[in-house]
Amino acid sequence: MFRTGRTLAVAAAAALLSVVGFAGAADAATPSAAAAAAPGAVSPRAACAFYDGRALTVYGDHGPRVSQVQCLLANRKYLPWSGVDGKFGRTTLAAVKKFQAKSHLAATGRVDTRTWAALYH
Repeated sequence: MFRTGRTLAVAAAAALLSVVGFAGAADAATPSAAAAAAPGAVSPRAACAFYDGRALTVYGDHGPRVSQVQCLLANRKYLPWSGVDGKFGRTTLAAVKKFQAKSHLAATGRVDTRTWAALYH
């Protein structure tokens, strides 16, 4: 069922990008194409359309918020695309902590408003 939701999210992102006028929008919305695109060609927020908020997301959580965190981390190569599964486990926790440390944030592993802001920028 998650794959169906993920497929719908990717399709929605592609439709949104094509309405806005991005060339190759259908291809740019797929994770592999987003990773292969030139820097700045597709923003991480445009390619990751699971969740649009900044609620606290922590180890043990699951669902669209976690998928969004994982997608943003995968775009930045802190997590492999195969790790985008919607479950905040040990691999995601390690990736969040590494991202936080490299972003000069407290490496708590908790995705708070400051971590969300850093992920989106």
